Amino acid sequence: MAVTHRHSQSEPQLQPSVLTIDGPSGAGKGAVSAAVARRLGWNALDSGAVYRSVALAALERDVAADDEQSLVELTRNVDLAFRAGSEGIAVFLEDREVGDSLRTEEVSVMASRVAAIPAVRSALLELQRAYRVNPGLVADGRDMGTIVFPDAELKVFLEASVEERAKRRYKQLKEKGESVILSRLFRDMQARDKRDRERSVAPTVPAPDAVVVDSTHLSLDQVIERVVGLARNRFGDLVPED
Repeated sequence: MAVTHRHSQSEPQLQPSVLTIDGPSGAGKGAVSAAVARRLGWNALDSGAVYRSVALAALERDVAADDEQSLVELTRNVDLAFRAGSEGIAVFLEDREVGDSLRTEEVSVMASRVAAIPAVRSALLELQRAYRVNPGLVADGRDMGTIVFPDAELKVFLEASVEERAKRRYKQLKEKGESVILSRLFRDMQARDKRDRERSVAPTVPAPDAVVVDSTHLSLDQVIERVVGLARNRFGDLVPED
């Protein structure tokens, strides 16, 4: 996606509004972000899918993980779109939906290698910020409010206990017919939480001005209503009435 904005010197350069929703794995960011984006009529961004989509495109085009120049060029020209639907945020790479392809182990490994290259991370940052277009953006991720959109007008940090998040993920995977062990999911999630909180680059922590929403004892609909209410209070007339 390439978005170009041109302004005359006399035009006010007002940025479209952004609502960021960050949080740890299993907190429900994807479902909440998609629902809120639909309710607001805004664009949606799944930042985790950005890294994986670039990795998938690189694999499909036989771009090596250590070919920095080609990876940067690919990132700057990738055709990537997001659509908020009833099942979450759908990801389209070159006009084809690629949600399932992004979850393969091969893509996960490639995404991790790509994200470790500073020049590619910089290009990915520019790519994510290019989705900030009218009427507004709901951005879902781990560092949306701290790194990607530090000037976002409303920042939400969605959290839940690790026990509850493990149960939610267990239910999701079982419904897909996958063989999973709840205790293992719990341990894996604990370990990932620790890595994400303590990493030196873009740790998963609330921005100082974020509103923390604990969804441990809330239903999905209750969380959505809470975030939509926060958006109405912050953005006023930009948020349509139901």
